Amino acid sequence: MATDTRTRMIEATALLLRRRGYHGTSLNDILSASGAPRGSLYFHFPGGKDQLVVEVTRASVAEVTERLGEALAAERDPAVAVHHIYQSVGRMLEDNEFSLGCPVAPVVLDSPGDVPDLVELCSSAFEQWIGLLREAFVRAGVPERRAQALALLAESSLEGLMVIARATRDRSSLNAVADEVAILIEQAVLAGKVAQRAETTAV
Repeated sequence: MATDTRTRMIEATALLLRRRGYHGTSLNDILSASGAPRGSLYFHFPGGKDQLVVEVTRASVAEVTERLGEALAAERDPAVAVHHIYQSVGRMLEDNEFSLGCPVAPVVLDSPGDVPDLVELCSSAFEQWIGLLREAFVRAGVPERRAQALALLAESSLEGLMVIARATRDRSSLNAVADEVAILIEQAVLAGKVAQRAETTAV
């Protein structure tokens, strides 16, 4: 029963954070949504709300990181992989009726500067996701500097598009931009291969 209560609290907090952010999620909200007894919060999370939120966010970041890594590893062509990622995000938004987007963005926008561990965790999340994209582009032959810029472009556009899709309740913007980003990645990969061949020939 204790494990069930703890799990319910984690699941409820994860949903509330994605909808309301850190400051918009109160202890009463968590207890009400999870159906947990009032005294159970500090039993399972001695650090209170902050400990619970950090743990929930860490788990959400780990899940997204794992899925992103798997998606990029599943395709040799990073342009195809990124296109699939955009499509997957679009399906996710449709499945939850455009009520939930990135698990980290609402927390960041809520500016929880009084919780250093949470700030560091959110920063690390984007570093990891951008890093995975960059590494995939470099493996395909894109120079490091351009790979970093493309990774930033892909991640930032995806984050912004989730907001647009939720506002319009329409995933078409994700579909359109996925095509354009894929083209940019294809061009960067081709340019990288041409440059590598030129260097090899020169030697």
